[in-house]
Amino acid sequence: MNNIKQIVNQFEKALLNFDKIEANRLLLAHVDEYGPAELINKIVVQALKRIGDSWQNGSLALSQIYMSGRICEQLVDELLPPASNQRRNQPKMAIAVLNDYHFLGKRIIYSQIRSAGFEVIDYGRKTVNELVEAICNDGIEVIFISTLMYPSALDIKLVVEKLEKERAKVKVLVGGAPFNMDKKLWQQVGADAMGTDGNEALNWVNKMMEEKDERNDIA
Repeated sequence: MNNIKQIVNQFEKALLNFDKIEANRLLLAHVDEYGPAELINKIVVQALKRIGDSWQNGSLALSQIYMSGRICEQLVDELLPPASNQRRNQPKMAIAVLNDYHFLGKRIIYSQIRSAGFEVIDYGRKTVNELVEAICNDGIEVIFISTLMYPSALDIKLVVEKLEKERAKVKVLVGGAPFNMDKKLWQQVGADAMGTDGNEALNWVNKMMEEKDERNDIA
């Protein structure tokens, strides 16, 4: 069996060079050994986590983490199409920008979550009422909300209140500049959690799924 760390290193290097062909070659070379789902978890997710950590400590440019996520998103869709029965038994999730017109942060989070094998509906930009209506109509269980401006972040409180009135059973994960500056803001607006990057969002989803599996085992 190949050294998994070596494969991750090679895959990470290909991503940072924006070399989709080499990244795809590495995955295809080991898909029979691991299988699509395990390959994504052991190689794609781990490489993206390392790239995310490097961006956080300032050693990588935002363009590198953005393009890495886009490349992985495409490769994962080829390995594990949305209709595949190997897709995870997952909650119905969506992501949106609330009121703002800044989409880069949402795009990065969206790509990283999908690169890990999850399906996420991209709502684009929504107002408070539009977002609540979409969540309720689609039966969303997890909503990721991205904001850039402080007033938009405060409007999440209205989203949460309206969802409670509709008795929607949905977890709210928030992120963006206002929450990075004020670490307690997510609690003030009534969110269930906040994430500073795709890694934290992904870890939160995985933790929620583990808790769901434990509840199912007990039942």
